[in-house]
Amino acid sequence: MRRSSTDESTYRRSPSPEGKGPGPGPARGGAGFGPKAAQARYTTPKGNKYVVFYLDLSFIFLLELKRGSMARGCLQGIKYLMFAFNLLFWLGGCGVLGVGIWLAATQGNFATLSSSFPSLSAANLLIVTGTFVMAIGFVGCIGALKENKSLLLTFFVLLLLVLLLETTIAVLFFAYTDKIDRYAQQDLKKGLHLYGTPGNVGLTNAWSIIQTDFRCCGVSNYTDWFEVYNATRVPDSCCLEFSDSCGLHAPGTWWKAPCYETVKAWLQENLLAVGVFGLCTALVQILGLTFAMTMYCQVVKADTYCA
Repeated sequence: MRRSSTDESTYRRSPSPEGKGPGPGPARGGAGFGPKAAQARYTTPKGNKYVVFYLDLSFIFLLELKRGSMARGCLQGIKYLMFAFNLLFWLGGCGVLGVGIWLAATQGNFATLSSSFPSLSAANLLIVTGTFVMAIGFVGCIGALKENKSLLLTFFVLLLLVLLLETTIAVLFFAYTDKIDRYAQQDLKKGLHLYGTPGNVGLTNAWSIIQTDFRCCGVSNYTDWFEVYNATRVPDSCCLEFSDSCGLHAPGTWWKAPCYETVKAWLQENLLAVGVFGLCTALVQILGLTFAMTMYCQVVKADTYCA
């Protein structure tokens, strides 16, 4: 039997391997053949490419949006931590300032021992330190709340300068201990001549408290007072048993220990406490530096991703 023309067209009109057109034979407008079918085969891959491109853009946009949200979340956490840190920092400065003002108002120039630096009193030091700490804490708090890069950088620089200054002073103190000892003793002996004179109430009170509490007399010996009074006498605070004009009595009724060495030995005995205090202060400052720089970087990242 002969095959029908329909069966024959099934084999003769299949597309070529290269997909460039129909096979040999007359072209007919069946399904899957002809110019329209060829155009469909060429336009479909291009449409797929456009769809993939749009999907890639959407994925990148969502990824960047997620990264921006994460950066904003990290920024908020660091913001509150830094605000709490600087609030405590500011409150500590208020406390130091308050103690300094109280000493200045009630005790005068308390603990002024140096004749070369009469303004170097405990009250003045506390007032200056408290004011500076309050200023730094205020800058840090405002910078954290406002997320201001300039204030955060200013806080970082100020705190870094304070830390470097403290480190420099500590290194110089341990490097020149002997020279500092000699200069301090000479300066304190000069200050003895101002004891009890008008306008030096702070120095007088400081020597009276030290000699009474530490049970000592003079800088290096009780004879230091002989040069001050041009006589064999000492202040009443040097007496073993305090009474009016007891400094005019015999040397057997006075403290014999030198005040400079006694106070120095007391500081050496409490050197561990002083070292722990200094270490805690340094760690607090380093923590503040870390918070400030971390928040500064997070603000920059948040501005970059969420702009």
